[in-house]
Order: sequence, then C-alpha cells, then structure tokens
Amino acid sequence: MQKLTPVERSALRAEAHALKPVVIIGEAGLTPAVIKEISASLDSHGLIKVRVLGDDRAMRTEIYENICTELDAAPVQHIGKLLVIYRPKVEVAKERSGKSGKGMREVTIVKASASGTKRPSVTKVMIKGNERVTEGGTIKRAKPRQSSPKKGALGK
Repeated sequence: MQKLTPVERSALRAEAHALKPVVIIGEAGLTPAVIKEISASLDSHGLIKVRVLGDDRAMRTEIYENICTELDAAPVQHIGKLLVIYRPKVEVAKERSGKSGKGMREVTIVKASASGTKRPSVTKVMIKGNERVTEGGTIKRAKPRQSSPKKGALGK
C-alpha cells in the first residue's frame, strides 16, 4: 500500500470531487473480476472513485483496505459508500510502426460565398497523407506528376 502526505491527499481529494464512480461493487463483493476492472481503471485514470453497495461500514472499510493492498494503491478518501483510490499512471512508450509516411491531418477550408456579400464558409476536414486540397477547396488524391514524352524529346 502506498503512503501519501496530507498535502498530496488533500490535492487528490479536491481533484476527485468532480469524478463519478467508475466501478460499482455489488452484493457479490470483491471478486477477481472487480479487482481486475479496478486495476484497469487505475492504469488508465490514476485516480478513481468506487461505489460499494451495502450498509455494513466494517465490510466497506475491509474492501477499501483489500483493494489498496492488492493493487498497491493509495487510499485517498472513504465517505459513506464512496471510496477514492489513487495509483500513479504507468507511462507506456508507444512503438512507431514500420511504415513511414504522412498520416491523417486536419485542414481548415475557407470558401468565399457565391455572391461575395455573405460570410465565407469555414470547414475543418481530416485528409489522408496522399490527399491534397485544391485552390477551389475540394479534396483530391495527390498523384506523382506525370512527365510528357513529347516534352522530354524536345529537351534533347
């Protein structure tokens, strides 16, 4: 179980105030599936709220302690049926794929109105690496420029 200083715990309580419960523990209690779900939530969020259904306060306290010891998490707050738990997120380095090239990118297209008196229309579009935007604002697939055999013969 991790230990937090009072200042850290206070900051985490303030941050957790706006959160909604991510996991709800029902009458079956703390099953392996629930622990796995809590662990996945802690990996992705870092700070989560868990709601425990049931009126037995001693049982809720026991569940709270079990979660923190099994998942190496820090207890932040236990108010009523809500448990706030913190574990630092694990940073995973993403591997780049073997393919190199341009991916999707966002482009803003501004077209003037037909009459010229109204506002221009502005649209944001995602285009692929092999596409381009023409002067008229349409999207075309970019092709390599073709060389003319006639022009090539003239230059010789």
